[in-house]
Amino acid sequence: MSQTVATPPAHVERSESSAQRTERIIELVQRQGALAVLALVIIVGVVSFDTFRTWGNAGTVLISAAPPALIALGMTFVIISGGIDLSVGSLYVLGGVLSAWASQYGTWAAFALPLLVCGVFGLAQGLIIAYARLAPFIVTLAGLLGARGLMLALSDEGGTTYLVKTASFKHFGTGELFGIGYPVYLVLVLFAAGMLLLYRSRFGQSVYAIGGSEDAARLMGVRIRSTQVRVYVLSGMLAGLAGAINAARLGSGVTVLGTGMELDAIAAVVIGGTLLTGGAGTLGGTIAGVLLLQVIQNLINQIGTVTSNWQTVISGAFIAVVVVAQTYLARLRRVSSG
Repeated sequence: MSQTVATPPAHVERSESSAQRTERIIELVQRQGALAVLALVIIVGVVSFDTFRTWGNAGTVLISAAPPALIALGMTFVIISGGIDLSVGSLYVLGGVLSAWASQYGTWAAFALPLLVCGVFGLAQGLIIAYARLAPFIVTLAGLLGARGLMLALSDEGGTTYLVKTASFKHFGTGELFGIGYPVYLVLVLFAAGMLLLYRSRFGQSVYAIGGSEDAARLMGVRIRSTQVRVYVLSGMLAGLAGAINAARLGSGVTVLGTGMELDAIAAVVIGGTLLTGGAGTLGGTIAGVLLLQVIQNLINQIGTVTSNWQTVISGAFIAVVVVAQTYLARLRRVSSG
């Protein structure tokens, strides 16, 4: 007696393939949407403003994006792991003050001190989050206050300005190669290293696994606590390095900067397609998100008639629209895959 094997109807196969195509399209838009919007905004700027399409303006946008990009690089690792780091803005300004003060001992000291101190801040936060099991929001909020308090203590409540004393360190911040500032090349190197770390290493796989499901990651043998600690150390060190670069550019450790930098970094990461819930995201998207915010700010400055307060309103409204769109796309993707 022959046995008949049931085959699914053709319309079912077509339905499944259609659902898969829809999911792929949504995923592509979610991951590459920031890049597409960035290209559109650049085209608008090139067509609308003569001063926008100059090489000098492009260099200005890139050098302005360097410190936020470093902070966003560390923030990407944190958010993919399912955490958040609110301390990076304060660590950024603390790193600038420490770097300017240490520059009297040479260029290496100007880089090493903020990396060390801000890395220790990240280490302390990571240990508390990983082992005391406290919420990252609360722990890093305390870190924000602590880092800013230390900066104010070192600068006599902001009344003391430390000037950069080493010419080579200042030259790193202001010098150019082919019309592009040296810090931009450093950012490119660090993002390339970050991509290797996130995509090609066991540490990067662990970051994704923890953000996707901490329970599942534990069953897979992932070292959750040590990975979480390293993520916050990385974020703290990159924030301190960003502050050092800014001190080299400005020639001093400016104490009034850094307010809201953590929110800008989070916005750039989310605009780039990284989910706030963790487990998904790319560094390429983060680069696009940082550049998109910088280009929009540059276009607003090109208009010239918009006050700084309204610039903030416009930037905030744009970020809100993009974040809502990313959330909606993520929800559609879950529905289509389910």
